[in-house]
Amino acid sequence: MTLLRMRELRSLSDEDLRSKIADAENDLLRERGVAAMGGAPPSPGRMRALRTNVARSLTVLRERSLAPERARPRAVGSR
Repeated sequence: MTLLRMRELRSLSDEDLRSKIADAENDLLRERGVAAMGGAPPSPGRMRALRTNVARSLTVLRERSLAPERARPRAVGSR
């Protein structure tokens, strides 16, 4: 699995992002299982790439959930 670019992630729908997150987490779980049993993972950098992909995808989902809040003007004098 390669690193997904933010541009690519932002072009996906929320449902597609959630699907990518689920797939990456399943792959990561499998890789961690291999490492826990003492076996060497076939690609040591794959675990890092999977974690990064999950984090980036979650970041895009969070940005989308906060976008409507940030678009609203705040009342004068409120903090």
